[in-house]
Amino acid sequence: MIIVLLVTFIFLILRFTVTLFNFVSNPKLQRIGKAYPDKVSILIPARDEAENILTLLQSIHRQDHGNYEVIILDDNSSDGTFALCDAFAAGHPKFKVLKGAPLPAGWLGKNYACHQLAQRATGQFFLFLDADDKVYDGLLNSTIHRMYLRKLSLLSLFTNQEMISPGEKLVVPLMHYILLNLLPLRLVYLVKSASVAAASGQFMLFNAQLYREYQWHLLAKNKVVEDVEIMKLVKASKQNGETLLANGLISCRMYKGYKEAVNGFGKNFLAAFNYNIIGFLVYLLLIIGGPIVVVLAMNINLIFIMIGLMMLTRIMISLLAGQNVSRNLVLHPWQMLSLLLIGITSIQKRLTKTTEWKGRKI
Repeated sequence: MIIVLLVTFIFLILRFTVTLFNFVSNPKLQRIGKAYPDKVSILIPARDEAENILTLLQSIHRQDHGNYEVIILDDNSSDGTFALCDAFAAGHPKFKVLKGAPLPAGWLGKNYACHQLAQRATGQFFLFLDADDKVYDGLLNSTIHRMYLRKLSLLSLFTNQEMISPGEKLVVPLMHYILLNLLPLRLVYLVKSASVAAASGQFMLFNAQLYREYQWHLLAKNKVVEDVEIMKLVKASKQNGETLLANGLISCRMYKGYKEAVNGFGKNFLAAFNYNIIGFLVYLLLIIGGPIVVVLAMNINLIFIMIGLMMLTRIMISLLAGQNVSRNLVLHPWQMLSLLLIGITSIQKRLTKTTEWKGRKI
């Protein structure tokens, strides 16, 4: 029992220290008022996104950076995605929509869609967005400024998350919770080793010249978590990459409802642990089982210390992520149960080779 308690508190303190580092270092994109003239190619892969994509297109049209093109690739959708985008593009000359080619062997769908988009882009920067994103004034100028300031090949942002249904609020906050609880985000830029990498496919901004040279999506064509893999490739090629929090400049509603959120996280959660099932199970055991052991020990002082560290951690992460602090504190136990369910789902799909997303096996 003493050894289990010791391991639990060491793990808890390490995670608290990482969170504190992130909170103090404040890894948010800084808003910049300066206008940049550079042309940005905004590239949007879309598969069955008829419910979401017009919100993104309208937000791009309203944003304050004037020199851009938008290319949407309809990746063999079965809904009205192409028709909606085509109708929007007819009234907005900076927008155009393409029909995607059939998926070749050895490729994953999104990776191939992004690869096709890059072949048609003409800007000085390539910005890949997800179809359920929404952008705001200042995003493009602030990120272009960051690219020049840090001499970056790739800048990725973890977007602010929109959560409407109760089910989303039980699952979606786990993304920022795990990220900011395990990885000092500033180190993605500061440490040049490819082993320290994080990225989000919801916002990936590339130096176009270097993208054309390296063809990042081609190199990661069969990777499920292609965003992290591409950041690793960028750093392994001795290029600079950085990952930051979006600071309210771009948002995303990832999933609609509890089941969709669990399945969505389940398809790539294990991949974030390099498909190491044993390591993943140890992580789940420590983060969920550890606090249970502390409570069962019935030591009031240890219980209060544990609860205090966990509450401070949730407060700091919620503030960094732009999420509701009190809600995350109240829902924390149920979010941990959701994490366990996601873990079981991810492992089950991995072992049975049944991981699927939008009608395609992964």
